[in-house]
Amino acid sequence: MIDVKTEAGIAVLTMTHGKANALDVEFCEALAQRFDDLRGADAKAIVLTAQGKIFGAGVDLKRLDAGGAPYVRQFLKSLHRLYDAVFFHPKPVVMAINGHAMAGGAVLAACGDRRIMARDSGRIGVTEILVGVPFPALAFEVVRFAVPARYLPEFTLTGATYPTDAALQMGWVDEVVAPSELMPRALEAASFYASLSPAAFAQTKAQIRQPVTERMASSGAATEAAVTAIWAQPASLANVAAYVARTLKKP
Repeated sequence: MIDVKTEAGIAVLTMTHGKANALDVEFCEALAQRFDDLRGADAKAIVLTAQGKIFGAGVDLKRLDAGGAPYVRQFLKSLHRLYDAVFFHPKPVVMAINGHAMAGGAVLAACGDRRIMARDSGRIGVTEILVGVPFPALAFEVVRFAVPARYLPEFTLTGATYPTDAALQMGWVDEVVAPSELMPRALEAASFYASLSPAAFAQTKAQIRQPVTERMASSGAATEAAVTAIWAQPASLANVAAYVARTLKKP
């Protein structure tokens, strides 16, 4: 699911979960565990990327459709664990976005400290509203944190996705580079962060993310309960099934 190697003190994680790195319970748990393990490792920074042409296609809707409400409840807990492990990781996290980053994949990209995307490699955006489900509490807070406030309603209420140059202009990513330069640039950015005081970086990062911490503490549990109820209700599961049949050509 995840290949790991170290280059000059940088942990490079490459997602290899099928063709699309679709998020299911097992993949969320495995990737979250990798990030948890790296807290105590020697690596001073992390680069997250993927094989092939897709960084992350979002939730595995076929699994969601097949599993029904019990799987939904289990999955949302694993998804929260993943975003929590990546977004609040104390070490620098650079996203090397090699292709499409959709829905939950876009949220995962937004968890990084710096987001670099290969030019003309794909689109990025959050499409949850088109599937008929709301954002889990932490997923929404990650997006709110990462993108310019003026675009938040457009991004979350239209389900629009954007090519790389528009993504840069509108704040989905921080840099766009030639595909051949993606990993060199990501490693360069990670190396810069790794050269900084680890304690100072971790504390500053925690302060930057403090609004998310506070909102999750004050309302995260209530929001997550409401979101889970909507995801698990029959009407939402019917929306998921219809979306799968319409767009994913379920066999």
